[in-house]
Amino acid sequence: MKTKFFALMAVCGLAVLVSGCVNTVDGRKSPGVPFVKDKIEGSYQRPVAQVFAAAKEVLAFNGVLTGENTINNSLEAKVNTCTVWVRVDKIDEKVTHVIVQARAKGGVADIDLAHEIEKQIALKLP
Repeated sequence: MKTKFFALMAVCGLAVLVSGCVNTVDGRKSPGVPFVKDKIEGSYQRPVAQVFAAAKEVLAFNGVLTGENTINNSLEAKVNTCTVWVRVDKIDEKVTHVIVQARAKGGVADIDLAHEIEKQIALKLP
């Protein structure tokens, strides 16, 4: 009886540790599995406006653009069944930093999709 009780408690404890909320690159929270790499970063020698336009075009091509925030230069899109967030930040006058984050249904990280979107943004730049 005690063994079953401790096994049940262990399973419940593991479920609490595995589920949770993750911070998105646009500053909000989303349900998901924490402690899993889900972001890819890149830096480009282009102005913020060019990189933001390229990111917007890539997300619209691959899926449906669901959110655009021009204040903090972030985008949100649905690509297949995944949610993708992109944030574009200015490092200095000539260098721009891009962060791409992708999560599938259930909050599972999709690092391959994030990497693919980041590379497509790089290729879309003039």
